[in-house]
Parts: sequence; structure tokens; C-alpha cells
Amino acid sequence: MNIALVIIFGFLFLSLFLGIRATRGKDMNLEQWTVGGRGFGPILIMILLAGEIYSTSTFLGSSGWAYGLGGPALYGIAFAALGYLFSYWIYPAVWSYGNKHKLVSQADFYVKKYKSPLLGVLVSIVGVLALIPFLILQFKGLGIIVSITSYGSISPTVAIWIGAIAVTIYVMISGIHGSVWTAVLKDIMIGLVALFIGIYIPLHYFGGIQPMFEAVNAVKPNFLTLPEKGMGASWFISTVILTTLGFYMWPQTFGSAYTAKSARTFRKNAFILPLYGALSVGAIFVGYAAIIHVPGLQGSDVDLALLKLSMQTFDPWFVGIIGAAGLLTALVPGSMILMTSATLLAKNVYKHFAPTTTDQQIMKIAKLLVPILSLISVYFTLQGGNTIVALLLMGYNMVTQLFPAFILSLLKNNFVTKQGAIVGILAGLATVGYTTLTKATIGTLFPDFPQVIKDLNIGLVALLINVFAMIVVSLLTKKSLPTGTEEVEAA
Repeated sequence: MNIALVIIFGFLFLSLFLGIRATRGKDMNLEQWTVGGRGFGPILIMILLAGEIYSTSTFLGSSGWAYGLGGPALYGIAFAALGYLFSYWIYPAVWSYGNKHKLVSQADFYVKKYKSPLLGVLVSIVGVLALIPFLILQFKGLGIIVSITSYGSISPTVAIWIGAIAVTIYVMISGIHGSVWTAVLKDIMIGLVALFIGIYIPLHYFGGIQPMFEAVNAVKPNFLTLPEKGMGASWFISTVILTTLGFYMWPQTFGSAYTAKSARTFRKNAFILPLYGALSVGAIFVGYAAIIHVPGLQGSDVDLALLKLSMQTFDPWFVGIIGAAGLLTALVPGSMILMTSATLLAKNVYKHFAPTTTDQQIMKIAKLLVPILSLISVYFTLQGGNTIVALLLMGYNMVTQLFPAFILSLLKNNFVTKQGAIVGILAGLATVGYTTLTKATIGTLFPDFPQVIKDLNIGLVALLINVFAMIVVSLLTKKSLPTGTEEVEAA
């Protein structure tokens, strides 16, 4: 067994230990399992929210897109900064309402705001359908990281199974407490690794960051800029808008807002978290450097850029550290996804059809669903397929369809009805589903449109269709008292 594998497994067992030990001294009822008893302070909230953004899509996907696409990869930096900026206003509103009504899931928010359990079922299904690709992304990244950094000692399939079993165990036992304490370890590791390799590799191979860009531009002229067609300026802007709006709509991120002690916690973190998102710059720099020193990667192999270059740069012991950091970027978001998906299905789908179910029974059902969801995700992970960032963007297109009904529900006099919210979400999802299955774009659907229109992200188009349908149906079904007023608040 090589030293890299020893280090990787050492951190795996440490994360499992921390995850299980997190339950010590706590009565693990539904509220503790899902939202940590609403008692997390600023530091734990920052770590929890940061743990969601720095996943395998950041660690491997950012470098892979930098390697394969060049300039468009920078969209990730823009949307992370904007997402955390708007959290100053969004998260306190979610926390206040969730704390007042003792909500534990994203779907609970919609049920209470729109007085519609059926809407809660729809929101839950959308959330789970979007989270499955995100969980596949984590397992896919985990398999790549462990297999490559162990120098082939562990196959991707075995690595995926080991990671899935580990995360399933501590989610079932500890819920969100396990996730947050594992996130503490992950944030320390990834902060050190991302900063170090992002600075060291350009200096080591090129003598600096500017010489690195000059070398890449000499080999691939204009590769570091946005192309005139395809992923050009309009694609970049529309994708940043789409992902910024969808940033809040991931069910596990939305639910994290319920865990804080106070709304002030989020306002403090809004000034710090954008800096954390900037850590992805390190992965992007490594991706650009790999263009010169690891040429020839094609297709989904571009996701290997960071690992391949790291292995030819560093000693095995440090490759093991990089592998351990990458492992944690899969386990922490993966644990949150599993817990959140299971909670949505148990609390907002199962209970809708069995309304007498108690909170204790809901928690038991949710825990039983964790290994089932894990097995489903492992199955689809092993089928192979899309690159890591492509999987992430597919999930974003889905969860962003929940944004219009959410943001308008924060208005004092919300004109959107429950019927309008449901039809709008369904219209947006239908558009996403059609374009995903047919691989349609605005350019293929409307070839005569100007290029700036053809390059728009199709997910944003789906969002506009969602809003249009929501407004029309709401106006047709509107009653004298708008949804979201005092009658709703008291319900």
C-alpha cells in the first residue's frame, strides 16, 4: 500500500469518526437531524455554506473546464461572488420565516407560504431530481480522485462504493451534525491545498501567473477569452444569472438557512464567503497550466487535468494530501444531498399521503431512504457519461425553476397564487426536460436569430417561460386576498 493511499484512507476514517461522534450529547430528533436544533453560530454556518460550494465541481470541474474551454470557465468565480453577496438579504428572510414556523425543509417553506401541500410535493420532487445528478457528480469525482491519487491502487468503482458506504453511515447516524463537523476538516484541507497548488504550480513551471497565461496564449491564441460564438458573452452573462438565482434553490443550501441561531449570522458571513469562493481560482490556474504540461486530454478526461499535473509535480505523500482534500469535497456535499433528499421525500411527499405520520416516524423513514438514494446514485454514477460541470449545470437548470415562486413569496403582498406557482414550475421544467433530452439550444430551435440571442443559456429561457406562465395563471386564479398576506402568515 503506497503512502498516498494511506493518507487518503486516514482522512476517510477521520471524517467517518467525526461524522459519527457529532451526535454525542444530543437527542437526535427530527429537528436535530435535519437543522441541528437551529443552534449553529457564525463559524459553523460559514463552514456549512462554504462546504456546499466547494465540491468536486470546484475541485475538478473548474480545472477541467479551464483546460477544455478556457475563458468560459471563469463563470464560476462570478456566480459564487454574486450568490454570497445576495445572501445578505435572502438568507435572513428564509431564517426568520423558518424559525417562526419551525420549518425543516425547503418544501416546507412553499407549503406554508402558499398554503399548498401539493406545491410542497412538487418542490420536493424537483429538488430530488436535481440533487441526484449533483450526488452523481460527487461520487463521480470521488472515484476519479481516489483512483488517480492512489496511483491506481484503488479502482474508481471500488472508491465510489467505499465513499458511498462511509457517507451513508454517518448521515444515517448524525444527520447535519455529521456534515458540519466533517466540513470543518474539509475546509481546512481544501483551503491550504487550493491556495498552495494555485500559487506554486504557475511559479514552478512558468515563473509566475502572467508568464503562464502568455504560454497558454502562445499555444492556443484567444483560448483565454470568450469565443464569438457558442459560449460567448451572452452565454456567460445568462449562465452567471441563472446560477446566481439557482444558488439559493438547492434544497440542501436552502435548508442550511434554518440551522442558524439568528439572522445576523448570515449578514456577517455575507462579507466573508465570497472570499472563500475565490479559492476556485487556484483550481482554474492549475487547469490552465495543464494545457502546456499535460496536453491531449479529451472529452470527460479533461476533469483529470488537476490530478494529472499534480502527480507529475509533487511527491506521493503530497499527492495523498491532495487526494484526501478532494475526497472531502465529495463527502461533505454528498452527505448534505443524501440527508436533504431523504427528508424531502419523507416529510413532504410521504407525509402528504399519510398526514398522521409523526416527526419520529418521518425521521425513521428518512434514514431508511438514505441508503436507497445512495444506491441509486452509485448505479447511475457507474454508468459513466457527462463531464462534471455539465452534470452541475443540468441540476442548476432544474432547481432555478423554483426561484420565481420563492422570491415573490417574500413580498408583503404576493400576487402569485398556488396554481400559478405550480404551473410556472411545471412549464419551466418541461422546457428544461425537452431541451435536455433533445440537446436543443436557442440556436438549433431558431437558427435565424442573432448570435447574441442564440448563445443564451437555455435554462434562462426556461426560467422566462416559467415566469410568464406563473403570472398568467396567477392573474386568472387570483382571489381578493393575495397569497402571502396576514391570512397566510397565520395559517
